[in-house]
Amino acid sequence: MGMTMTQKILAAHAGLGRVEAGQLIEASLDLVLGNDITSPVAIDEFEKCGAKDVFRRDRIALVLDHFTPNKDIKAAEQCRRTREFADRYGITHFFDVGRMGIEHALLPEQGLVGPGDCVVGADSHTCTYGALGAFSTGVGSTDMAAAMITGKAWFKVPSAIRVEITGKPGKWVSGKDVILHLIGEIGVDGALYQSLEFTGEGLRGLSMDDRLCIANMAVEAGAKNGIFPVDDTTLDYCRGRFEREPVVCQADGDAEYDRTVSIDLSSLRPTVAFPHLPGNTRTIDDAGTVKIDQAVIGSCTNGRMEDLRAAAGILKGRKVADRVRCIVIPGTQQIYLQAVREGLAEIFVEAGAVFSTPTCGPCLGGHMGILGKGERAVSTTNRNFVGRMGHVESEVYLSSPAVAAASAVTGYLTDPETLTEEE
Repeated sequence: MGMTMTQKILAAHAGLGRVEAGQLIEASLDLVLGNDITSPVAIDEFEKCGAKDVFRRDRIALVLDHFTPNKDIKAAEQCRRTREFADRYGITHFFDVGRMGIEHALLPEQGLVGPGDCVVGADSHTCTYGALGAFSTGVGSTDMAAAMITGKAWFKVPSAIRVEITGKPGKWVSGKDVILHLIGEIGVDGALYQSLEFTGEGLRGLSMDDRLCIANMAVEAGAKNGIFPVDDTTLDYCRGRFEREPVVCQADGDAEYDRTVSIDLSSLRPTVAFPHLPGNTRTIDDAGTVKIDQAVIGSCTNGRMEDLRAAAGILKGRKVADRVRCIVIPGTQQIYLQAVREGLAEIFVEAGAVFSTPTCGPCLGGHMGILGKGERAVSTTNRNFVGRMGHVESEVYLSSPAVAAASAVTGYLTDPETLTEEE
């Protein structure tokens, strides 16, 4: 029996000819990631065990993005501790205010991850890098500490679900709609400790920004990782960014999958996840009348250029509805600057939206958009659990940037097509 993409990457990094689902292995790592919330805990564990150095200072990335620019004293202390660790050990890839971005948008942009890599990060959405044909997954802070010391991690090799993508998406269907549809179909534990492996001719219709969004939310279906095959789209994105030689791992023709899920992009409609699970999905046609108080466009899921362009295309020449707060957060400084150069920042501000510095901010109920009791937000983020964005009696509806922008204009969940038909 052959191996899946994920299994081939894990086998290579474990120095083995082959691996099987359920097998325990120790694999070498190409990158270890931490942020301003998880790194201080990892640093504590690093010091408790008496470690004297990191395995490689150029294979660790520390990104201050969750509560930065610092929202309070505790956040400032977490960042100070991470900053001091980075200085002490000469961490090459340390990203502070002014250079930082939202970690899972920043690392691909900076070329720190690429095809064939094995990556762990003390953040659950580290699975984002599967969009580039890498095995990447989230770990706890203690595992991050061990990884910084040894450059290795233990894994149980996951079995896989094959997601066959066909067709071409309609104008208002994006990667966010694809992954919300998938999670709605299989459930939030439908891929528990499995690899979601995306294949099919329909991948040609998904941009790298789409793929990064889809891989980012693989964990919301319980997956260990999500991964895309390396094709021309991948290699074009990596060219000029990724300095190491890309390693292309293709699934064998006789690779074993637990099941196959088929998605016809041409049949999809803009999709919204209702509270309080990413799997509680409805198409925009079945959403009904849901009044919102806030729209958030950004995050590691949807803070890239295509996302901002989609939102700006809706907001241009329009105004955010009265009593609605619209917050737009680019994923990185480069994306921020590009949005300024393209005139998108002006569109957002003239529409009555806030255009923020890169930060995770409201996604995890941190800052820059906390919800009060009874308030509702439509958000392009990745989770809508109880209290995720603020008060436990608030509600978060997950959507694409186009739906979020259209909803900001009308004040209730809205199909972007209804607005553009008026033009």
